[in-house]
Amino acid sequence: MQITALEWILTIVVILGLFVFDFFAHVRTPHDPTFKESGTWSAIYIGLALVFGGFVAWKWGSTFAGEYYAGFVTEKALSVDNLFIFVIIMSSFAVPRIYQQKVLLIGIVLALVMRGVFIAVGAAAISAFSWVFYLFGLFLVYTAVKLLRESGHEVEQEEKRDSRIVALAKRVLPTTDEYDGDKLRTRIDGRRVITPLLLALLAIGFADLLFALDSIPAIYGLTEQPYIVFTANAFALMGLRQLYFLIGGLLDRLVYLSYGLSAILAFIGVKLVLHALHENTLPFVNGGRHVEVPEISTPVSLSVIIGILLIATVASLIKTRGAARSVESRVAD
Repeated sequence: MQITALEWILTIVVILGLFVFDFFAHVRTPHDPTFKESGTWSAIYIGLALVFGGFVAWKWGSTFAGEYYAGFVTEKALSVDNLFIFVIIMSSFAVPRIYQQKVLLIGIVLALVMRGVFIAVGAAAISAFSWVFYLFGLFLVYTAVKLLRESGHEVEQEEKRDSRIVALAKRVLPTTDEYDGDKLRTRIDGRRVITPLLLALLAIGFADLLFALDSIPAIYGLTEQPYIVFTANAFALMGLRQLYFLIGGLLDRLVYLSYGLSAILAFIGVKLVLHALHENTLPFVNGGRHVEVPEISTPVSLSVIIGILLIATVASLIKTRGAARSVESRVAD
C-alpha cells in the first residue's frame, strides 16, 4: 500500500477540517444537544467512515478495505467503552451539560494527536524490529486480563485517577472550584486561575492517553499499514461527541461490554503472537527460523470482532431488561 505525501496531507487536512466544522457548527455556542441532532450527526459520521472504506477498496483493493473496516469496528467499540469513563469524569467534576460538548471535542482532538504519535512510533518499531509483535500481543493479553478484573469497578478506578489529577493540578496551578461559563481559565481578584472545566479536560486527556496505549497495539494486530491505522482511529473518534449524548443513558445497560472488549483484545493479542511466530527472527525461538503456525485472516478477524460485540450487546440488553422496565414503571407512577 503506497501512500504519497500529498495523500497524507490531504487526508489530515480533511479530517482536521471536519473537526473544525464540528466546533463552529455545534460546539462554539454552548447548548444541550437534542436526541435528533446527536442521532443525525452520529449517522452522518458513521456513514462517512463506511464510504471511506469503499474508497479504500476502490483505490487499494478489498484486502486493505477489510483491514480498515476491522480496525474501524474495533476502535469504535473501544471508543464506546471510553464513553463510560467520560460519563464518570463529567459527573466527578459536575460539568454542566451545556459545556460538556466543548470538553469532549477538545479531548477527542487531543486523543487523535496522541494516537498519531503512537501510530508513528509503532510503525517505526514494526519496521525496524519484527519481534515488536510479540510485545504488542502479550501486552494486549495482559490488558484483556486487567480489563476483565476491573470490570464492574470502573467508577472506583476512575475516581481515584481523577482525584490524583486534581490534587497534582491544584498543587502546581492556581485553581478555582467555580465555573465561569465555558471558560477554561478565568480571573478572580485580578489573578488568573484555571476552572474545573480545564481540570475535567486534563482528566479526559489523561484517560485518552491510557486508551491509546490499548487501541494502537490492537489495531496493529489487524493491519500493518499506518495510513489505515490513522484513518480508522480518526473516523472512530469522529462523531464520538454526538454518540456520548445519544447513548449516554444506554451505557449503564451495556454491562457485558467490558467482557466483550476483553475477549476482543485477547483474540487480537493471540493473533499478534501467531503472526510474530510466523515472522520470527529471534534466535532463541526455533533457532531464529519462522514457526509454522496458522495465521488468522482479516475476514475471520472481522467476523469474530463483530460476533463478540453482538453477543455482548444482546446479552447486556437482555440482562438489564428487567431493570429498565422497573425504572420505567417507577417513572410512570
